[in-house]
Amino acid sequence: MSKSTAKYNVNKIAGNIKKSRTELGLTRDELSKKAKVNYNTIIKLESGANKNPTVKTLLGIAGVFDTTVEALIS
Repeated sequence: MSKSTAKYNVNKIAGNIKKSRTELGLTRDELSKKAKVNYNTIIKLESGANKNPTVKTLLGIAGVFDTTVEALIS
């Protein structure tokens, strides 16, 4: 088995999360509660400071936005 060499743009993820959140009229706190993700994680994701989000985090956020993880990271 080979390791995945997929690359993603942290700034693109940050922008996608912030855009989707604001389009739904959610605060960061509301998103964190709905996605069951720590509030500080949302802040770090939106600022691009979190360069390695977990699959669980991305799945939670994608679920709130009714989208896929792939759509969030591309």
